[in-house]
Amino acid sequence: MNQPDIAETETIVPRRPVRWHILVFLAPAFLVYTAVMILPLVETLRLSLFNVVDGTMAFVGLANFQRLFGDPRLAADFWNALWNNTIFFLIHMAVQNPIGVALAAMLSLPGLRFAAFYRSAIFVPTLLSFVIVGFIWKLILSPIWGIAPGLMDLVGLKSLFGPWLGKPESALITVSLISVWQYVGIPMMLIYAALINIPDEVLEAAECDGITGWGQFWKIKLPLILPSIGIISVLTFVGNFNAFDLIYTVQGALGGPDGATDILGTLLYRTFFGFQNQMGNRPMGATIATVMFLIILAGVSLYLFVIQRRIRRYQF
Repeated sequence: MNQPDIAETETIVPRRPVRWHILVFLAPAFLVYTAVMILPLVETLRLSLFNVVDGTMAFVGLANFQRLFGDPRLAADFWNALWNNTIFFLIHMAVQNPIGVALAAMLSLPGLRFAAFYRSAIFVPTLLSFVIVGFIWKLILSPIWGIAPGLMDLVGLKSLFGPWLGKPESALITVSLISVWQYVGIPMMLIYAALINIPDEVLEAAECDGITGWGQFWKIKLPLILPSIGIISVLTFVGNFNAFDLIYTVQGALGGPDGATDILGTLLYRTFFGFQNQMGNRPMGATIATVMFLIILAGVSLYLFVIQRRIRRYQF
């Protein structure tokens, strides 16, 4: 009996065509992202290793970082800005995100009337320009022509009013709460989307076990939305340590009063571009920007490689 030819028994697998159209569609976004984000980041990191020596740019290694942490004036400004930035972030974590979770939980309740209106009203401030928000709140809280004293007088609390934006001990908290008011809609909408995507079968099974109301939220819903809460925390961290616009609008580039609201963003602006009688120093500004990048990178890496793994282990 003749053996069949090996070549005849082999099946010919057709080669997959190269999908060049995917690269064509991705190319514009990649080029724009590279030009706007990647190249400026690389240039900033490179500039932090150079400085002006005898009128020309020369490679100085880590000398700029040594000066940033070794010079008494620069070090004092940097640590003050970092401390204020940390407080700014913690206020958002302790106030903005819990309020966002609570609002999302209430708005996701079945049968709530005007839920769409409430969602829109809470989310609208995030669409406003930070210039408008800062200017409006400066007018509201002004002791001279603001409406805050009159409103507090209507409820018998006028004695508690003060020039909060003008006091070093309260200015940072006040600006942080203004930022919370503007951006609380973002965590609310993200958590709301996570809540409404929970399968109905899971909730029905919980109801069959007698778990309803807020008990259902704490025992069933909250563990299921932990990944969303983690993402919101990372976005809050990155956004707060990149903050600049609202502080600049409300308190100026100096972060007044007396540096009480000076954060890394305003310190970077003054150092890089100069302000009033201070001359700009591009290499030192790039050094501060590099430190900011390393802080954000460390925080995001901590979440991705430590916290996120624990969340997954807790879920599954």
